[in-house]
Amino acid sequence: MLDLIQPGPEIDRRAMLSRTGLGLGSLGLASLLGNESEAASLGAAGGPHHAPKAKRVIHFFLNGGPSHVDTFDHKVALEKYAGQPAPINLTTERKTGAAFPSPFKFQKYGESGLEVSEIFAKTAAHIDDIAVINSMYAQVPNHEPSLMLMNCGDSVQPRPSVGSWVMYGLGAENKNLPGFIAMCPGGYPIKDTENWQAGFLPGAFQGTFIDPQHREIEKLIENIRSPHVDRVTQRKQLDLLQTLNRAHRAERRDPRLEARIESFELAFRMQIEAAEAFDISDEPKHLQELYGDHAHGRQTLIARRLLERGVRYVQLWHGAGQPWDNHGEIEKNHRKLAGELDQPIAALMTDLKQRGMFEDTLILWGGEFGRTPTVELGGDGKSLAGRDHNHYGFSVWMAGGGIRGGTKYGTTDDFGFKAAENPCSAHDLHATMLHLLGFDHERLTYRYAGRDFRLTDVHGKVIREIVA
Repeated sequence: MLDLIQPGPEIDRRAMLSRTGLGLGSLGLASLLGNESEAASLGAAGGPHHAPKAKRVIHFFLNGGPSHVDTFDHKVALEKYAGQPAPINLTTERKTGAAFPSPFKFQKYGESGLEVSEIFAKTAAHIDDIAVINSMYAQVPNHEPSLMLMNCGDSVQPRPSVGSWVMYGLGAENKNLPGFIAMCPGGYPIKDTENWQAGFLPGAFQGTFIDPQHREIEKLIENIRSPHVDRVTQRKQLDLLQTLNRAHRAERRDPRLEARIESFELAFRMQIEAAEAFDISDEPKHLQELYGDHAHGRQTLIARRLLERGVRYVQLWHGAGQPWDNHGEIEKNHRKLAGELDQPIAALMTDLKQRGMFEDTLILWGGEFGRTPTVELGGDGKSLAGRDHNHYGFSVWMAGGGIRGGTKYGTTDDFGFKAAENPCSAHDLHATMLHLLGFDHERLTYRYAGRDFRLTDVHGKVIREIVA
């Protein structure tokens, strides 16, 4: 860092601030820009409105739209009308044909007797702790707006993500780690960062993205250790830089400079704690095997370690390389995708219970919409053995912190096309999540552009039937 501090026109202070802010950039420095670090630590909304049942969230997001009729919404009518036109057939994006029964077997699990597909049999062992919402609906059958709706509460305008709102309300428990982390093996297109953005909330509440495909900590987190100096020397360099930066800030009184200065300190602290949090090598072998020796098993185990260390909101994306968007060959593709996720989810639930964390950890599973109960057709009119997008009705589930397990809320029609009983919007889902975290969704607001905004906009009701 000392080699950057030199006189002359080669580098001005703005350039120096920019260049020296790159270390550990992939682990949250940018998330602190635009606001003071104290806001991220304490929250900016004054704390919960009532006693929370959950204090952290882990969100399994199945990108592309998993089929509800092949996972958690068994439809016997599809078997009866197999190969025949379904009595209910709504407008779809692509051409679809006859009723297409699930290629997977369903069976009842637990004392609740809820039905689950064979491709999530390990998760189903915990069904008495799970509340399945079978009556979700979105607004359009397109990925990008539906992704934003489920993650940010609005399908049109960019808004702060759910994780950012949670951070705004609760703040962080650990000042040495970002409070909101998103992970996806193999990385994610830059355009999709809007799904963990802070929007108009202070930048301190933005999600931090990590690609957990690597095993080595130096590859997993860029610049986690300095290759040039030891920590003692690095601390001296940082102290010198802080002295110069604070003198510069005193002349200009720009709060963004304070955020940048604090970000350097956070980066220095992260070099120890982040390296330890993301390194699963010290976990017992049997526990690593429980989660599975693959990218999604590792990232779920890392997520548990992050939650254990005070990270508020962890979002685990699944399906970046091969999304759940199975327009064809749904039996092969859904079986493969579920096989990557079923074991880690079940392992997490078992692990959280053993550690006494299940009761105050809210788990959410779902995608941006569901899929049609009718088969998708190719240009030649022949079956592709897959399903088109379906925003009219689909399933998500929640478990853990404050959820009444072994319950089912709402239904789709007999064929699984449209939400029928107790339709549930993204706003209802978000209102329920905030309620479990201790917030009245109508009171958790942020003033922007002359208006008090909230995650649920002007909608939403708490689904009290699934609250313990």
